[in-house]
Amino acid sequence: MEYDLLGWPPDGPKLRLDYKRFSYAGKFVMTNTGKAVARDDGTIVAAVAFNEDRTDAGTLWLRYVTVDHERRGEGIGPALLRHVRDRAVERGYDRLRIAVNNPFAYEALYRAGFGYTGETTGIAELVLEYPTAAIENPRERYQAGLEQFRERDLSEDEDGFLESRRDSEPPESES
Repeated sequence: MEYDLLGWPPDGPKLRLDYKRFSYAGKFVMTNTGKAVARDDGTIVAAVAFNEDRTDAGTLWLRYVTVDHERRGEGIGPALLRHVRDRAVERGYDRLRIAVNNPFAYEALYRAGFGYTGETTGIAELVLEYPTAAIENPRERYQAGLEQFRERDLSEDEDGFLESRRDSEPPESES
């Protein structure tokens, strides 16, 4: 697997993804966001778009993360997020943030070293950030985020996933 940062905001490249294979495919044609991809034998299997926070130049927001529908669950998303995280830190960002709308993405972000801030967006997405040093009581905070999802109308797979994480510790970051 190869991980490649294609460009930084505000001059990111257009990236055309197949809407049948990738969620949010249309969001990657915007040029005001940076982009990074994961490739397997030259074929894009995951992508992330990101931009600088409008009010805090030290914060980078990860906006859209997508993994080929047939490759989900292989750890590609967290690995790509770690790649972007590390490049962003090298570039001087002190904080990365992302808002997620499902428990699978929530777990993937934890595996990439992010933690739940206790905040939600106006559209009920949970906000996670890196680094997690400011997050107190990591287990309680992790479970609080899962509880937010448990209160929603979810698929059978999501419900089963949440039940399997009940009372567990947060997943270890895979560095």
